[in-house]
Amino acid sequence: MKGFLNWLDSRPRIVKILFCLPIIDIIWAIYRILLAVSKGNILQLILGILWIFFGGMVGWILDLIWIIFFNRIFWFKN
Repeated sequence: MKGFLNWLDSRPRIVKILFCLPIIDIIWAIYRILLAVSKGNILQLILGILWIFFGGMVGWILDLIWIIFFNRIFWFKN
């Protein structure tokens, strides 16, 4: 789990941007869930699961903007 999180964090910005595209954004939803599990945060876990269902509509746009400007996804700051 930590390996996947570190791998995704270490990708170049252009790859992160490509992962924000619709349908492929599921990668970031899985990232959110695994991050919540690794932190032991129940609220973030529930929101991460909900992101799978509702994030596909506008969530990918938020992720795209956040990665372009801040080089991280739209989520709770670590």
